[in-house]
Amino acid sequence: MSDGRSVPEHLAGARLTIDLAALAANYRTVVRQLDGHGTAAAVVKADAYGVGIAAAAPALWAAGAREFFVAHPGEALALRAVLPDAAIYVLNGALPGAEDEYRAHRLIPALNSLGDVVRWRDYCARSGGALPAALHLDTGMCRLGLDRKETAKVLADPGLLKGLDITLVMSHLASADEKDSPQNADQAARFRDIRARLSMGRASFANSSGAFRGPDYRYDLARPGVALYGVNPTPWTTNPMAQVVRLQAKILQVRDVDLGETVGYGASHRIGGPSRIATLPVGYADGYLRALSDRAKAFIGDREVALVGRVSMDLITLDVSGLSEAECHAGTWVDLIGPHQDVDALAARAGTIGYEILTSLGRRYHRVYAGATT
Repeated sequence: MSDGRSVPEHLAGARLTIDLAALAANYRTVVRQLDGHGTAAAVVKADAYGVGIAAAAPALWAAGAREFFVAHPGEALALRAVLPDAAIYVLNGALPGAEDEYRAHRLIPALNSLGDVVRWRDYCARSGGALPAALHLDTGMCRLGLDRKETAKVLADPGLLKGLDITLVMSHLASADEKDSPQNADQAARFRDIRARLSMGRASFANSSGAFRGPDYRYDLARPGVALYGVNPTPWTTNPMAQVVRLQAKILQVRDVDLGETVGYGASHRIGGPSRIATLPVGYADGYLRALSDRAKAFIGDREVALVGRVSMDLITLDVSGLSEAECHAGTWVDLIGPHQDVDALAARAGTIGYEILTSLGRRYHRVYAGATT
């Protein structure tokens, strides 16, 4: 199937294929990894990490996910329209003035400070009864969540939570994808201590990488995100996840160039001898990052070719000198992300992480959703 928001195939120069069966398989892989220690929600913030929430969320539901996490309330409303029966948590909390929307659409805020606790508790009182919420405790991220002083106040006086329906007590790992970081054990010890003294609701601690770190991190509900979309949650070893996205572009033009000529803006690549240069209709406006200039690789069939010159807004250029005209011509498909180069590999060439590659994928692609599970 295709996404109704995507560019029609005959009008697009590039194609983004999202494998929904692989997405569902990745969810099931995380559940198996938990080995009976609770279950897994699915994080679908940022339009399901760029792959499209309208298609991804139903595929995850069909795979067994019943609880979902987003960042913003606007994302939650989009998700509710797709999954009317899901439990939806909003990580950024109940924004002031938005409480009625949360109640009307059965959204569950993460309470990230004592101020959030008081405001949601007061709203519950005005609304006639306790409404569900997650209590987010910071154990080392120093971002959202009750800090050490606020956590100490709640532990000393649990009555501060009276009038709330705390369905989840959660924290977030800061370094779970770093195999030997001592911060992981430090956070696990802090959360274990808090959980022993604050036992309402269920506990949630593991993110994508945390789900692969062992029983000390698993608790009742894991919150995998980027791993569902194919990024390696265990970068110190082989990726256990199936690849979800494939990005292909169609060559617009191939030209012969000679010694001394330069390619692209700033003349960053100078030709050292007779060469063939292929131009593709993808650029940084499509999420193909400018940092990939003169660094990226692509594949035509099984043949690796180098990106030369700068990535511009709409175009990239490849050195295809080693391929014949029959192998490489206008209309030939080129893999930018695919069987020979996954999201993590492309991210490494750009000096970034798979998250950024996925969430930067643009809206000018023809999007194809394959392997539907419903």
